[in-house]
Amino acid sequence: MGYRVVVAGATGNVGREMLNILAEREFPIDEIAALASRRSLGTEVSFGDKTLKTKDIDDFDFSGWDIALFAIGSGPTKTYAPKAAAAGCVVIDNSSLYRYDPDVPLIVPECNPDAIDGYAKKNIIANPNCSTAQMVVALKPLHDRAKIRRVVVSTYQSTSGAGKEGMDELWIQTKGIFVNDEPTPQKFTKQIAFNVIPHIDVFLDDGSTKEEWKMVVETKKIIDPSIKVTATCVRVPVFVGHSEAVNIEFEEELSADEARKILREAPGCMVIDKREDGGYVTPVECVGDFATYISRIRDDSTIENGINMWVVSDNLRKGAALNAVQIAELLGQRVLKKG
Repeated sequence: MGYRVVVAGATGNVGREMLNILAEREFPIDEIAALASRRSLGTEVSFGDKTLKTKDIDDFDFSGWDIALFAIGSGPTKTYAPKAAAAGCVVIDNSSLYRYDPDVPLIVPECNPDAIDGYAKKNIIANPNCSTAQMVVALKPLHDRAKIRRVVVSTYQSTSGAGKEGMDELWIQTKGIFVNDEPTPQKFTKQIAFNVIPHIDVFLDDGSTKEEWKMVVETKKIIDPSIKVTATCVRVPVFVGHSEAVNIEFEEELSADEARKILREAPGCMVIDKREDGGYVTPVECVGDFATYISRIRDDSTIENGINMWVVSDNLRKGAALNAVQIAELLGQRVLKKG
């Protein structure tokens, strides 16, 4: 016996990836519905070897459905998630709307699976920000061993993190430069082709951006509120795959060799760390994969108990769709127990 599953936002990058991953991982499904806004009504999307026609989310009745994966942004989520939850359908939301709500668990299954027990307060579970998700997968096993005091992270985030419009802008600008067309920023604040932009989301009063703030707050909620985090988030001219340079300071001594061994055995992590040309993973190589790749693990000689590492993951997968499906799997195993 399987589940009745809804994917809301099925025509977007993340929604399509959710459908792909549900099929790839053979999630136990008896019935599936693909929802979209009225303007996308009837658009066809793939689910394994099947083709689904999208239904209008405005008219959809969530009664009798078990799980809804939401990838529709905070505005529409605010309207539709409470309706689904009230109808008895558990919402797994990819937007930022509920991440900081104390009554909504923020889950990365490799890190804090026990937190899922709190879902019943609102019948909603939050999926973390893409840049946070891959980082905490790498941090949690190290924190369990030596307790992290402080994290300094610089991100190199792909344009797919800004949706299809972001990817299109990179493509259009790149082509245009070769025929002497002046790049015109629309989705981004500056030219993205052959450039990097140290600005993701809105600026806050302290000079940080909201993306950077998200990494701070979400890491504390998922792993440990005592961890200090400072982040610089940068958009780079890559289509898919986020990269992060992570510096970690621990309470206890932990060598790079031991950290490497711990991460090799940690769930969700794949260590590719050869000290030679090409002995590391780049965004191009992680696309379409489930793992969070970790390379360049080395001691930091400038602080006591410090290491550096390079973390790469497909942001549409572990940073969004994969993590949501993993939450659904966890929910099924621990709570709903149908499949």
